[in-house]
Amino acid sequence: MSDYRRAYVPGGCFFFTVVTHQRQQLFAEHSNVERLREGFRRTMAKHPFHIDAIVILPDHLHSVWRLPDGDTDFSRRWRLIKHYVAAGVPAATNRRGEKSVWQRRFWEHAIRDEDDWRNHVDYVHYNPVKHGYVRRPGDWRWSSFERARQHGWYPPEWGVLDPANLRGMEFE
Repeated sequence: MSDYRRAYVPGGCFFFTVVTHQRQQLFAEHSNVERLREGFRRTMAKHPFHIDAIVILPDHLHSVWRLPDGDTDFSRRWRLIKHYVAAGVPAATNRRGEKSVWQRRFWEHAIRDEDDWRNHVDYVHYNPVKHGYVRRPGDWRWSSFERARQHGWYPPEWGVLDPANLRGMEFE
């Protein structure tokens, strides 16, 4: 049994990595990405939170969320999102009767300060380039990069070169 303890911070900001079961390319299919997006919408309607940044890659996703003041329950939100996606995706079941769609857990990091937030938001947006899917972050369809650029967070040429603040960061 692991000694890992989740970092529950009321009203906190968190970076997440969520991976598909055995890194299957679940989100290479447009319909599965749309199901994931609908899972987010449904969950946010019942349990609000704000997404600062998100990227959906074929076998995993990264996101940065802000929870409402006093709220610590990101685990429930991920459980609902993952359950909604799994319910609509054909997949084998394991001994427990669970669909083999997602890795059992997810990885979270409590954002500590503005620099930590910037580094993680940049990591999210640069991830499709890092994995070789595109040459520029703005070329990846399933990302909040364009929205962030429109808000003035990035100049148009950002991400053409490896961002210096991301050297050594690895959250896969």
